[in-house]
Amino acid sequence: MTKRIFISLPVTDLAAATAFYEAIGCTRDASFSGEHAASMHWSDTITFMLATPAFYATLTSKPIIDAKATSGALFALALESREAVDAFAASALAAGGCEVHGAEDEGFMYSRGVEDPDGHGFGPFWMNPAPADEAMADA
Repeated sequence: MTKRIFISLPVTDLAAATAFYEAIGCTRDASFSGEHAASMHWSDTITFMLATPAFYATLTSKPIIDAKATSGALFALALESREAVDAFAASALAAGGCEVHGAEDEGFMYSRGVEDPDGHGFGPFWMNPAPADEAMADA
């Protein structure tokens, strides 16, 4: 079986969150979605499971964070180009997200910082493999 990752995220408005994740390139899987959760495929191996607070509470006994006030995780998403990073950020902002930081250009790496409507943080980035390999070798 191929290794996969499913990232469960609590969301306050499932419909708005679903629309946001569709806008950033995810595909909703109706087989694993309903009134309490939405399964959003980012790739063949990465799926965001959006869950209402009541449903999310069935997955953990810990208090559920308010991601707008507390950072619990940040998701760096590798993309194929600088233009794809900018398009991702533009789509995120148009779908109700907010910008955490604008473009950061390190020469071999280009990134942006955005949050979904619930405050979950994403760092779409593009990395040029040749200079990145050299930078890692020098570290």
